[in-house]
Amino acid sequence: MLSRTADSLYWLGRYIERAENLARILEVADRMALTPNSGGARQDEWHSAVVISGCQEGFYKTHERATPAAVVDYIARSPDNPTSIRSCLQRARANGRAVRAALTRPMWETLNATWLDLDSREGRIAGGDLRDLLEWVKERALLFHGAVADTMLRDDAHIFLQLGTMLERADNTARLLDVKYHVLLPANEEVGGGLDFYQWTAILRGASALGSYSYLYRDGIKPWQVAELLILRPEMPRSLAGCLGEMVELLGELADLYGRKHECQRLAGEMHSRLRYGRIDTIFSTGLHEYLTAFIQQNNILGLEVSKAYLI
Repeated sequence: MLSRTADSLYWLGRYIERAENLARILEVADRMALTPNSGGARQDEWHSAVVISGCQEGFYKTHERATPAAVVDYIARSPDNPTSIRSCLQRARANGRAVRAALTRPMWETLNATWLDLDSREGRIAGGDLRDLLEWVKERALLFHGAVADTMLRDDAHIFLQLGTMLERADNTARLLDVKYHVLLPANEEVGGGLDFYQWTAILRGASALGSYSYLYRDGIKPWQVAELLILRPEMPRSLAGCLGEMVELLGELADLYGRKHECQRLAGEMHSRLRYGRIDTIFSTGLHEYLTAFIQQNNILGLEVSKAYLI
């Protein structure tokens, strides 16, 4: 396969996943902002959404404060933000068009219809329909993933598409979990109190993991168990361990297909081993925020190694 074709498929997967996860970040911020703040502390849920989505520098060049309206506009629909939901869906469609022959008809029709329907959906935000827009973005991403699963040939095109999806998903799960670090509890609120409980629940909902958590853990919402589910549990599809496990398999298939291993195979295996044998108490003793920051950095390095090996 030509490297430019592989590159377009890889970034198609990344942009679809990124759009979905930006919707999840906004959903978490919105849920946290609705929590009554009896302590009167500064509401920083929307600032956290800006930081976690990685667009802090661009946002504060044109905005003084992270108001709900400004953050939603910038992250959801601003054409000036290269990582807004609108920009991600536009780039996903452009990459899909570049490799139209590698996509099945249901995949392309889903991409195209999503882009064409976006304008009418965005117009409803002003009327208070933010949740509807975010649910729609997640549903369209799921529809695309379903088209991939049911109709795409399992060849190297499928591998590159899924590789981009999994690498982006790992990055965004780490960012979503790190929201809690950036949203401070009021001075009169204790860790483990009602507000803390609600914030961790919002993160689980944002990761579509509340039902899975309730099934696996029967003793209520506990921070270390939420983190364990989203970091170390391989049976959780959006967990870091689950994503790295998928990436190890996909990179192994590429090595077999092309008859050569690269640094990306070694690095993915190393990252997966640390997750496979990791312990949540060790992660918390080191610092959850520090752990997630280091993971995001290493995941970015893995993406660069994939690009050097196959996409350049």
